Amino acid sequence: MFKKQYGRAIAEAERAITLDPNLADAYSMLGSVLHMVSRQQEAIAPLEKAIRINPIAPSVYYRRLGTAHRDIGRYEEAIVQLKKAVNLTPDSLYPHVALAVTYSLAGRDEEARFEASEVLRIQPKFSLVSFAKRVAFKHKADIDRIVGALRKAGLPEHPPLPLPNKPSIAVLAFDNLSGDPEQEYFSDGITEEIISSLSKTDKIFVIARNSSFTYKGKPVNVKQVARELGVRYVLEGSVRKSEDRVRVTAQLIDASTGHHLWSERYDRDLKEIFALQDEITLKIVRALEIKLTEGEQARMWTKHYKTLDIYLKRMEAQSLFREGTIESHMRHAQVSQEIIDMAPESPRGYMSLGYHYWWLAIIGKSPKENIKKALELAHKAISLDESDPASRELLASVYLSMRQYDKAITEGERAIELDPSGADVYAKLGQTLSYAGKPDEAIGYIKKGMRLNPFPEPWYFNDLGRCYILKGQYEKAVTEFKKAHQRAPKSPGPHIFLAIAYAMLDRQEEARVSAEKCLELAPFLSVGWFTKISKFKNEADTNLIADAMRKAGFPE
Repeated sequence: MFKKQYGRAIAEAERAITLDPNLADAYSMLGSVLHMVSRQQEAIAPLEKAIRINPIAPSVYYRRLGTAHRDIGRYEEAIVQLKKAVNLTPDSLYPHVALAVTYSLAGRDEEARFEASEVLRIQPKFSLVSFAKRVAFKHKADIDRIVGALRKAGLPEHPPLPLPNKPSIAVLAFDNLSGDPEQEYFSDGITEEIISSLSKTDKIFVIARNSSFTYKGKPVNVKQVARELGVRYVLEGSVRKSEDRVRVTAQLIDASTGHHLWSERYDRDLKEIFALQDEITLKIVRALEIKLTEGEQARMWTKHYKTLDIYLKRMEAQSLFREGTIESHMRHAQVSQEIIDMAPESPRGYMSLGYHYWWLAIIGKSPKENIKKALELAHKAISLDESDPASRELLASVYLSMRQYDKAITEGERAIELDPSGADVYAKLGQTLSYAGKPDEAIGYIKKGMRLNPFPEPWYFNDLGRCYILKGQYEKAVTEFKKAHQRAPKSPGPHIFLAIAYAMLDRQEEARVSAEKCLELAPFLSVGWFTKISKFKNEADTNLIADAMRKAGFPE
């Protein structure tokens, strides 16, 4: 529309009417433009006249009239006109979009959701992001109102991810029906064990725990979940634990059709939990018609928990580590030591405690001493089970902290072999490669991790952005650091990286503001601190970042 030159568009429509007072299209266009510049009341008369002049008016006339009525609050009249548009072109996208907006604004949510489903039927790749770019309204408030109504109706923010070329599944967090919040880690643990088992074959594409747990505690629309995560199958279920009994329900759904492939309820003794997890995993594999080699079967069903008590302790330790507070980390260390004391022949306790000492080292607590302890514990865990990907991942992280890049890369590659659907192992190998001076290779691995984990943690974006900095692609870096900031607004990490990227773009004021925000959150940060802890193999990369920090205003 004349590249949104609204005044010119109105003038041209009025001129066309002057030349031909019976030109219905000119009246329809005039009404449409008046609507787009928020002159809805004025828009209605020419839109109604267009319909009177043309007794077989096309669908677009009724859609324009309906949306004009809608935007002055006449929802019932809007619905009448929009239904006429739909009846004329039932498989046209925009009448259904307009009806979805109208029903949503009118508070008729069920009808709005139905129209949203029709939108996706007609255009499966529809997304609010792309739609907002095409809306021609002059005022942003009008666009935001429409997009907000469509969001409420259930339409997605982003287009669907392409399906992998192999069976793909998301295992949603099993609901805790025990009535005891303290049992949350138990139900989460069952879910995580199933995800972990499925991840150990490269014949299935398995969404990472972090992304599938995004839906925890929320009403689940399986088709929406599958669309957002880019999978065909979804497993959901529940757990009820009572004394020495456990009831687990599980259902595997083909999201492309909405059909249940299987649904089961299990009532078992608590001590049978390992066998039950294996049984559910096996049912998934069979339902997806996957044929496993003997080696894959051995990896999927190897258990490190000799007793139920050890299993419960490990689930508790994982929950504490993810909680992320100083207190939870300290308690995590205690529980990890308890696992070692209970089962010195199992790798799990050593690996878990190794992560604690690695964490202490990376936050600056006696780094040399703690990284040495982490290294010893990683080696101990691997000596007990060479095929455990988590222990390999730990060892890779320790070697990176020690700046032993080749060893870190080797262990990262081995972790991927053992856990081919493990999002973090791909992203962490990418992290290692970026520090080793190989940003192009790093980007590929980080993006692979993001596909397996579509709702990644902030460090994924920070690592990807850092790769772009090393490649001199500073605008791309800013985009990634902003995503990290959206997910962790109180973390200093995205602010320091944004300050660096802005400085490299010579956007000095933005660099200064980001540096100030970073120092508010972490006053100890300085150029000297960075150069001391830098993991970059190439001194030139360290100097590049340090110079940008100085330019952004960080102290020496």
